[in-house]
Amino acid sequence: MLRALIFDFDGILVDSEPLILELTQQMAAQQGWTLRAEEYYRDYLALDDRGIVERLYQSHGRRVDRARVEELVEWKARAYQQLIRDGLPPQPGAVEFVRGVARRFPLAIASGSLRAEIEYLLGKLGLREKFPVLATAEDFKRSKPDPEVYLKALERLQRLESFRAKPLRPAECLAIEDAPGGVESAHSAGMKCLALTHSLPAEELRHADWVCGSFAEVDLAKIEAAF
Repeated sequence: MLRALIFDFDGILVDSEPLILELTQQMAAQQGWTLRAEEYYRDYLALDDRGIVERLYQSHGRRVDRARVEELVEWKARAYQQLIRDGLPPQPGAVEFVRGVARRFPLAIASGSLRAEIEYLLGKLGLREKFPVLATAEDFKRSKPDPEVYLKALERLQRLESFRAKPLRPAECLAIEDAPGGVESAHSAGMKCLALTHSLPAEELRHADWVCGSFAEVDLAKIEAAF
């Protein structure tokens, strides 16, 4: 049976991907490189900030400069914090969906964003208390599509009082994603995955167990029946 939901954050709960794309393009420009939007959405969408910069180096045939990577990651974090100080718009239906499912299931976030960014933006949406578990960039070494962040979220969910008597298993979790790398990460962790086409067309998310255009299209009863 379905016992917990684990959400990606950027592009799923908040409409942040266009802003992250812009900052990623600015990071590339600082190195004299260009990054097209279609490249970002195809190759960078599921990565954390460090993974994004390392991928930029690799895609331009350059040896990764670890010190410079850290400088660019810190620059992006500072710039992003300034730009989100008034919050970001939620994805359509996200707030209502979260409030609804939080009445029935423990919720977690598994994201490559920084914890402070996620907590701040959730607070702006009035949703922070709906997520007792966060697994964020500080908690893992390997970005999606590696399953590490989902396994970390699972580990923390298992500590909740709800699962003391009967431990939560990966197969009892539903991941909600917007990128192929995220879908692969969830599947590798042993979880089923719902993909939303907020960032990419359905064809590119075809490996998910379910694909919907928005939260309004999600038939949770149908999904639950598959668990």
